[in-house]
Amino acid sequence: MGKYDALAALLLEAIREGGDFNKEANVSSIPVGISNRHIHLSQADLDTLFGVGYQLTKIKDLSQPQQYACKETLTIAGPKGAIEKVRILGPARSQTQVEILQADCFKLGITAPVKMSGDLQGTPGITLIGTKGSILLSQGVIIAQRHIHMTLEDAKHLGVADGEQVTIQIGGLRGGTYSNVAIRANNTSALECHIDTEEANAMNLTATSKITIIK
Repeated sequence: MGKYDALAALLLEAIREGGDFNKEANVSSIPVGISNRHIHLSQADLDTLFGVGYQLTKIKDLSQPQQYACKETLTIAGPKGAIEKVRILGPARSQTQVEILQADCFKLGITAPVKMSGDLQGTPGITLIGTKGSILLSQGVIIAQRHIHMTLEDAKHLGVADGEQVTIQIGGLRGGTYSNVAIRANNTSALECHIDTEEANAMNLTATSKITIIK
């Protein structure tokens, strides 16, 4: 093999290896979904707040399969104050859940714990006010723990498991790390890290940002 043939072979090998590296990096670089306060309603509570048999009006699909933002909003009220126009997300769930920000606790006069979605044991209640009625929930208000949705195949590739807690790296001048990020792996999710607006603002994250798991 001549000198130029050898050089060409080395270049081709480098290109192949670079392609594999970039593929790995793309999968490991995780998109971000930034969440504001929102509400998930059971059908029974939806009926009370908007009328029997009421169906939510979808205005935008969300990144997670079959999840969407709705036109409908509610007022949420606590002992000290209220917040209007809190967006409802669909579809209806088995139990009502209200996800707020840390700062909202001061305005509402409640103490909401940081919890994973669906874990409502020991959480405070709140009043929901709709167009046709209101409900006083006995529980259901949380501050959502930051987490990463992914498929089981994603989890295998990234070397993590459902329920594991990891640390993520965020780039940029205001970047840094967040620990206690829960992995939620199943075959009905799309790869995305969910962080609320307060956490996103602290590190100047936007919807186009990417994060990396560093464990």
